[in-house]
Amino acid sequence: MENKNQIIKKVVIPAAGWGTRFLPATKAMPKEMLPIVDKPVIQYVVEEVVSSGIKDIIIITGWHKRAIEDHFDRSAELEKHLSDHNKQEELEVIKNIARLANFIYIRQNGELYGNAIPVLTAEPVIGNQPFAIVWGDEFIMAKPPRLAQMIKAYEKYKGVMISAVRIESKDQLSRYGIADVEKVDEGIFRIKKIVEKPMPEEAPSNLATHGAYIVPPEIFDAIRNLNPSKGKEYWLPEAINELNKQGVPVYACEIKNGKYYDTGNKLEYLKTVLEFALSRPEFSKELKKYLKELNL
Repeated sequence: MENKNQIIKKVVIPAAGWGTRFLPATKAMPKEMLPIVDKPVIQYVVEEVVSSGIKDIIIITGWHKRAIEDHFDRSAELEKHLSDHNKQEELEVIKNIARLANFIYIRQNGELYGNAIPVLTAEPVIGNQPFAIVWGDEFIMAKPPRLAQMIKAYEKYKGVMISAVRIESKDQLSRYGIADVEKVDEGIFRIKKIVEKPMPEEAPSNLATHGAYIVPPEIFDAIRNLNPSKGKEYWLPEAINELNKQGVPVYACEIKNGKYYDTGNKLEYLKTVLEFALSRPEFSKELKKYLKELNL
């Protein structure tokens, strides 16, 4: 249930990318709609947001992402079909998807690229208030939910709050924004700088800051003032670095009791599907038997 006193009331989910790493599957289907067994990735993201007490969700889409809007909408014909065939369990599942949150959709236009641009696109809906950002193609399963942990930390420290996880494999550091930090509290670190996708030998730590952000409305001006960087793209971490230079404190909240699922990566996506399938009682026995028969 939404906490009326909660400072963070809106979440932006950028979901306008092309999903080129999953072509040709994503030629006509959004990567955020790739299924984890029988539920799309973005639904796990939305459920995390809702379980953290937030109901207003702004999804930044493109012309090729209509399936996301359809997924979170009601489907009268499908509901009637399920009702007529006495499939009450499936009917309730479908209805509940549309009840999850208050969804607002904005299409990203223009010719600018990078993960900062969809954030800027949300400005008219956000206005002059702090808000959260989570990506639509990755999620963390945590107790309490990742975003709930971040909100609690933000209410104490303000500034910018970024979720963080430890990257144990050194050769994986170049896939993430890695933070140069100093500890200020248990699980909370003051970020001096974020190095976007560094070479392993240049990484300032193994603390990856990614996946979820709580930012002040000043982030919009910081993005507008950016110069294009790698690949002529505009990066959110660079805008956050600019806020840091201006005196806005930036913190990393190391997520407790959580596991990160990078479903925007082919191999990690396959691992996620397998792990979630094995956790389901109706599949686990037969699936384990099948895997053993493969003589891997």
